[in-house]
Amino acid sequence: MKFKTHSGAKKRYKPLSSGKVKRKQAGRRHILSNKSRKRKLHLQDTAYVDSANMLQVQRQLGI
Repeated sequence: MKFKTHSGAKKRYKPLSSGKVKRKQAGRRHILSNKSRKRKLHLQDTAYVDSANMLQVQRQLGI
């Protein structure tokens, strides 16, 4: 049986050849004036999906 890829998930996550899944960090969309420059700078960094959430993300991406 074929499964469809979750269209929202494919826009948010990028699987890597190492098996990890790359994601963006939350908190850089609005109310930025209240956040420090350092905090906003660190939120630019790429993050990886945690092992606790990996199964759900893999199911959504069909990997």
